[in-house]
Amino acid sequence: MNTGSPAPPRDAANRATGHHRPADDRRPVAAPPAERLARGAGQHVLVVTGDPDIAELLTTTLELAGYRISLTGTGAEAVARVVERRFDLVVFDTDVPDQRDFDRERRPELPYRPPELPYRPPVLLLTECESLGRLVPELGPGRRDYVTKPFRIAEVLARIQVLLRHARPGRPGGNPLHYGDLVLDDTVCRARRGTRALDLTPAECRLLRHLLVNAHRVLSKEQIGRHVWGGHRGDNAIEQLVSRLRRKVDRDAPALIHTRRGFGYWLGGTGAAA
Repeated sequence: MNTGSPAPPRDAANRATGHHRPADDRRPVAAPPAERLARGAGQHVLVVTGDPDIAELLTTTLELAGYRISLTGTGAEAVARVVERRFDLVVFDTDVPDQRDFDRERRPELPYRPPELPYRPPVLLLTECESLGRLVPELGPGRRDYVTKPFRIAEVLARIQVLLRHARPGRPGGNPLHYGDLVLDDTVCRARRGTRALDLTPAECRLLRHLLVNAHRVLSKEQIGRHVWGGHRGDNAIEQLVSRLRRKVDRDAPALIHTRRGFGYWLGGTGAAA
């Protein structure tokens, strides 16, 4: 495939834009103008999907964004390809025909058994499910993230960029972020406050990491939206996300997540914001 691939047909593009979409339409949403999208630098991405529309949209957009793309239609084929060669990242549509065979809870009599992988690339899941623990464990336990359907291309590109940034050779690993008794190991999206484990969704994990990295700094809703979703989602969505995370983190005193009205949110001790 090359960067000169034709754009998706008009009917596929119209379906992706959301024009006249029924309420239960789970197809992807079109991208914003190209200059606002996160771009790659020639990394090799394996796209795994059995949906022709999603395959066309992802391969065309990712190639135009600067990635080298390989495409396969089943989970078993994806594992075989990863065994054969090293990919920088896998984009995995969990509606592939053999997804059932990749369930951690599958019955013992199911015949498929994955080979040992020499390298486990980061995985971005396209899914309607928010439970990462049971999804494609054969491609884990490396770093993984997810985007729920109907996905936006801008969010897919942003999440790919974050996954690749964390997977760069030489990046320090195994050093959890912490503030006082709040600790986050973002390589596996696990957090605790003192001895109490925090059950975080990936979006909450991304928000907590952003707050920890920027401790004592007030982050605007626009900054939070860009980091968590790749673009602004609206004040209500951000307020709800912060509220859910705050309920989990600040169940124990002292409170660490604070609001500066009219400006945004920050993490730290009372009165410590810059």
